[in-house]
Amino acid sequence: MNLHIENMTCGGCARSVTATVKDVDPAATVEIDLPGKRVRIASALPAERFAQALDEAGFPPQVEQA
Repeated sequence: MNLHIENMTCGGCARSVTATVKDVDPAATVEIDLPGKRVRIASALPAERFAQALDEAGFPPQVEQA
Protein backbone atom coordinates (compact mmCIF):
# COMPACT_ATOMS: atom_id res chain seq x y z
CA MET A 1 0.00 0.00 0.00
CA ASN A 2 1.13 3.52 -0.72
CA LEU A 3 0.41 6.41 1.61
CA HIS A 4 0.99 10.13 1.22
CA ILE A 5 1.75 11.93 4.50
CA GLU A 6 1.84 15.69 3.93
CA ASN A 7 3.34 16.59 7.31
CA MET A 8 6.22 14.08 7.15
CA THR A 9 8.95 16.65 6.65
CA CYS A 10 12.13 15.39 8.33
CA GLY A 11 14.11 12.33 9.34
CA GLY A 12 12.53 12.37 12.78
CA CYS A 13 9.08 12.26 11.20
CA ALA A 14 10.17 9.35 9.00
CA ARG A 15 11.46 7.45 12.04
CA SER A 16 8.19 8.07 13.89
CA VAL A 17 6.15 6.90 10.91
CA THR A 18 8.30 3.76 10.60
CA ALA A 19 7.96 3.03 14.33
CA THR A 20 4.18 3.46 14.16
CA VAL A 21 3.92 1.06 11.24
CA LYS A 22 6.12 -1.49 13.05
CA ASP A 23 3.93 -1.17 16.17
CA VAL A 24 0.94 -2.25 14.07
CA ASP A 25 2.81 -5.03 12.23
CA PRO A 26 6.38 -5.83 13.29
CA ALA A 27 6.81 -7.95 10.14
CA ALA A 28 5.84 -5.11 7.77
CA THR A 29 8.41 -3.67 5.40
CA VAL A 30 8.47 0.11 5.20
CA GLU A 31 9.98 2.28 2.47
CA ILE A 32 10.11 6.03 3.06
CA ASP A 33 10.32 8.61 0.26
CA LEU A 34 10.85 11.72 2.36
CA PRO A 35 11.09 14.27 -0.50
CA GLY A 36 7.88 12.84 -2.01
CA LYS A 37 6.23 12.50 1.41
CA ARG A 38 5.29 8.92 0.55
CA VAL A 39 5.39 5.68 2.49
CA ARG A 40 5.17 2.22 0.95
CA ILE A 41 4.10 -0.52 3.34
CA ALA A 42 4.16 -4.23 2.56
CA SER A 43 1.92 -6.10 5.01
CA ALA A 44 -0.91 -8.60 5.08
CA LEU A 45 -2.92 -6.25 7.32
CA PRO A 46 -5.48 -3.85 5.83
CA ALA A 47 -4.48 -0.26 5.05
CA GLU A 48 -7.11 1.03 7.46
CA ARG A 49 -5.16 -0.34 10.45
CA PHE A 50 -2.08 1.64 9.46
CA ALA A 51 -4.07 4.74 8.52
CA GLN A 52 -5.75 4.82 11.93
CA ALA A 53 -2.48 4.32 13.84
CA LEU A 54 -0.68 6.99 11.80
CA ASP A 55 -3.56 9.42 12.26
CA GLU A 56 -3.44 8.86 16.03
CA ALA A 57 0.35 9.41 15.96
CA GLY A 58 -0.15 12.82 14.31
CA PHE A 59 0.64 11.79 10.73
CA PRO A 60 -2.71 11.65 8.93
CA PRO A 61 -2.19 9.70 5.69
CA GLN A 62 -3.94 9.69 2.37
CA VAL A 63 -4.12 6.24 0.80
CA GLU A 64 -2.83 6.32 -2.78
CA GLN A 65 -3.96 3.88 -5.41
CA ALA A 66 -1.11 1.65 -6.57
